[in-house]
Amino acid sequence: MLLDGDEWRRTFDAYERDAWRFEAQPTYTMPKEAESVARFLRGEPKPVDHNARWHERVRGFAASGRVIGRVRIIRQPLTDYQRYQFAWGIPGNINAGEDIRVLDVTQNDYGLPLSGTDWWMFDDSGIVHLNFRPDGTQINRELFTGDITPYLEWKRIALAHSVPFVEYVKESR
Repeated sequence: MLLDGDEWRRTFDAYERDAWRFEAQPTYTMPKEAESVARFLRGEPKPVDHNARWHERVRGFAASGRVIGRVRIIRQPLTDYQRYQFAWGIPGNINAGEDIRVLDVTQNDYGLPLSGTDWWMFDDSGIVHLNFRPDGTQINRELFTGDITPYLEWKRIALAHSVPFVEYVKESR
């Protein structure tokens, strides 16, 4: 089942305890972000309200006692998009209440599925695939209805081998 627009938002917002993302694309080609990425690459300052709508949602989740987090998969060297995320995106998301960790798979992929699909896991029981083209353009969001056991294991592995974003940035300087 494909989830678009309001259906995707309803599905996302319905989680009760924990929303967690496996985020593995080296680049996301999203029309809404194109100008922000271009501004970052030109060396312009980050707008004060950058990603404000997402931050408001994250603060709402946290205020209701729900947890939201992700593991950002990277390979060295970082892509321009990953540098943009690290500078403009992730710090604000963390300040809003999101738990973001980094897993560098340059030397070891830890047996994780790194083949074009990201996914959200909701309450350790529901999975939504985020399917992408090789250029990072999202194709669709798809409710997964199969056995989630491998996803639980991949989440465990990703969390076990990742480090908090702030720690990763400090160590990579």
